[in-house]
Amino acid sequence: MNSSAQPIHSFTRHLFAFFSDVQARAVGLVFATESLVFGSWVAHIPHVKDSLQLSDAQLGMALFAMPAGLITMNPLTAWIVGKLGQANACFWSAIALCCSLLIPVNATNVPMLAVGLYMVGLCSALINVAMNTLATDVEKANNVVIMSSCHGMWSVGGILSSLIAGIAIASHVPPGLHVAGIAIAVLLVTFLVRPTLLSIPVVPPEKSASFVRPNIDLLLMIFIGLAVAMGEGLAFDWSAVYLRDSLKTTSQVAALGFGAFSLTMTLGRFMGDAIIPQIGAKRWLLIGGLIGAAGLVLAVVVPVPAVALIGFALLGAGSSLGAPILYSAALRIPNIPPAAGLATFATFSFVGFLAGPPLIGFIAEGFGLNWGLLFVAFMLLASALVSRFVTLF
Repeated sequence: MNSSAQPIHSFTRHLFAFFSDVQARAVGLVFATESLVFGSWVAHIPHVKDSLQLSDAQLGMALFAMPAGLITMNPLTAWIVGKLGQANACFWSAIALCCSLLIPVNATNVPMLAVGLYMVGLCSALINVAMNTLATDVEKANNVVIMSSCHGMWSVGGILSSLIAGIAIASHVPPGLHVAGIAIAVLLVTFLVRPTLLSIPVVPPEKSASFVRPNIDLLLMIFIGLAVAMGEGLAFDWSAVYLRDSLKTTSQVAALGFGAFSLTMTLGRFMGDAIIPQIGAKRWLLIGGLIGAAGLVLAVVVPVPAVALIGFALLGAGSSLGAPILYSAALRIPNIPPAAGLATFATFSFVGFLAGPPLIGFIAEGFGLNWGLLFVAFMLLASALVSRFVTLF
């Protein structure tokens, strides 16, 4: 076979293996629906900000309720997954997440918003660990490589949520009704895939799987994961606000910021299982960090909506393979049980996803939202440099 055609052949072969595996598809749908329902809330953050008359700092403080919920749930995650099993943990946390997201989008005051977001953090922490563990179980049981494709399905959910939200906003559908409709659809899919999830052979978790003291490699990976997750969190929570408030575009166009990010992230992740072996994990973490940082700098330096959309697209491309690479690597750290490495990394990286947006809010309040974007660009640049010192890759 021609060498130039090998990456394409590898890409299509991995995609075919993923979509032809019933269990892999079911886990992928969990990733996609979790992103779909969460992204539907994200599209209405500007509306909630306006309806409650919040400043950037006040919005940032309210958003901190999500990482607070995550941190609260973390010590309990391993115990709950152990008691319920990965499949049931996915099922019940998905139901709880759908119900929880109805609270912040319908909040009539800040305490109600904070309580709702705290509950979202609790549910997100549980489903994040459960679905990634299920993905590794499928890989081991079926001898396939699906982690990057599963994260690609998460990005597909983000694209759908952006498109549907844009249509809902343009059609003047009330935010609460929109999110409720998405939640009902997600609950239906969750019930349909449950039997398949229950059929996945379970790899029993180690007794020490809840948490572990990080060694130097895991610490460096956590820093990279925090930076990448902050980029994702920025796209989720602030892309629409930046486009609408800073660049003065319409709400419909503002909703496309997350869509542009999700589109390139999806393409990157579906290609990831094929191209990571070609490029190398360490080299991609370097290149991806530089691309993501460049995209955010572009969005700030050229404050034009069309250019900002390109910037968010670059952020998505640069961030696309960070999570799949790091989640897989967390299972292969010497002298650390695989599940312990995964749980520890997942916890800290998800803190970056949830705590990054509130931090950006505080920066925006003091210096302007453009400086919040530049802060994340600096973190991505630093993560690119730090990746050179990880010995595991």
